[in-house]
Amino acid sequence: MTRPPSPTVTVTAGAEIGPGAPASQTLDRGLRALELVAAAAEPMTTADVAVALGLHRSITYRMLRTLEDRRLVDRDGGGGWLPGVGLAVLATNVVPEIRSAAQPILESLADATAMTSFLVIRDHDEAVTVSVVEPRSAVAHVTYRPGKRHPVHRGAPGIALLAGAGSGERPEVGACRRRGWAYSESEVLPGMKSVASPVVDDDGACRAAVAVVFVGDHDLAALGRRVAEAATDVARRAWSAPQGRTRPYITSSE
Repeated sequence: MTRPPSPTVTVTAGAEIGPGAPASQTLDRGLRALELVAAAAEPMTTADVAVALGLHRSITYRMLRTLEDRRLVDRDGGGGWLPGVGLAVLATNVVPEIRSAAQPILESLADATAMTSFLVIRDHDEAVTVSVVEPRSAVAHVTYRPGKRHPVHRGAPGIALLAGAGSGERPEVGACRRRGWAYSESEVLPGMKSVASPVVDDDGACRAAVAVVFVGDHDLAALGRRVAEAATDVARRAWSAPQGRTRPYITSSE
């Protein structure tokens, strides 16, 4: 018996087949483009996004234009793609109790340290920035954007999240658990330093991390204590934890 010929399958650039393929490839590509632009340290060109996605420039441009129409991305003066204000609107209901509680504390922390402060949450194996406050009177500061993502095992915010969750293999995770704050340099952004501390709820679960990003030399111990105090204040405001309560992940003090 002659077997019928097997059907020909054509796979275009950037396409996925098999059990792990997205339910909607077009939507998946658009969301991946949005994630790339949101996570980039500087504006991306259409060509940059196209190469990263493995797609033709014309297809990529149409996707980005659609996202621009929805205000999810924007363009700078040179035509580079930036995160749009629509992302901030979508983010308003992301962990609202923590973001609301953190806002005034981030503002105070930014002004007191003359550094950009931010709130980070964990999304599976990534740390995601959900709120950013820049200092109002600093001569110079590091610009950071909501939506920034990086691997959770990298950078002070990720270390703090792992320490608060009671997991992680890096020595820095254990150090953060002992003293209440983490430090990193050039792990997320080249040349940038960061200090972060976990935000732990009344049940002892790590819900977020408060962090600052900066350049130059500073008293890390004093800065770490200030950031840890801010993280405790966020937890207190979000869940009415009694003042002076010891955060359960800390095993000793330094």
